[in-house]
Amino acid sequence: MTSTPQGLTGKTAIVFASSRGIGRASAILLGTAGANVVVNYAGNATKAQEAAEAIAGAGGKAIAIQADVSDSVAVQQVFDRTQAEFGGVDIVINAAGASQFAPLDSLDTEGFEQLVAVNVRGAFNVLSAAARHVRDGGSVLQFSTGGTKMPVPGGGAYAGTKSAGELMALGLAKELGHRQITVNVISPGVTDTDGLVMPEDQIGMLIQQTPLGRLGKPEDVAAVAAWLVSPAAAWVTGQNIQANGGIL
Repeated sequence: MTSTPQGLTGKTAIVFASSRGIGRASAILLGTAGANVVVNYAGNATKAQEAAEAIAGAGGKAIAIQADVSDSVAVQQVFDRTQAEFGGVDIVINAAGASQFAPLDSLDTEGFEQLVAVNVRGAFNVLSAAARHVRDGGSVLQFSTGGTKMPVPGGGAYAGTKSAGELMALGLAKELGHRQITVNVISPGVTDTDGLVMPEDQIGMLIQQTPLGRLGKPEDVAAVAAWLVSPAAAWVTGQNIQANGGIL
């Protein structure tokens, strides 16, 4: 059972890509802990509204806002609407990610461009806007992947583009430290979400290599995310946390 993080009551969080998966679990956990939450989604308004309603049902405040992270104007509008609704931004979590698993000699240009749009340009758009808008003493969190540390066949392009956001975030930690803003990265291992597109044999191999012997759950990773953006982790910044059941 995931414990509720402390010290988040009254804080305002934007969780990009939180209509499903790890982002959704993170948004709900923050809302349950008392934070005002903006549930961002790219296309699935129904799922985003369900997440917002789950937060409201737990006594929290949440709104759903549509924006594609690859669109810098749309990302800025999310911050503007959050400011208007809640008066400021304390926490930004970027859980957006595009996945394509294919050998480099068979991945087409269109597939690669989709990875770049979300994983590189999207990370830049979110992180740069967060740097402008997060209040002093706040937190920024970027999701990466354990694949940047342990590449798998067919995952090179995906991991390569995710590493861009990872390094941008770690660099941002150096830039925002004087404002007491923490910036960290979480690199999940293989996690059981509908975005898991790896071949079944590779998933099985990675489970066998994981000391805890199972796929991760979105709630496993969300618990780490909630801790990193809470006051309990105020002395943790510029770190890449491997939330992976021990595979690395």
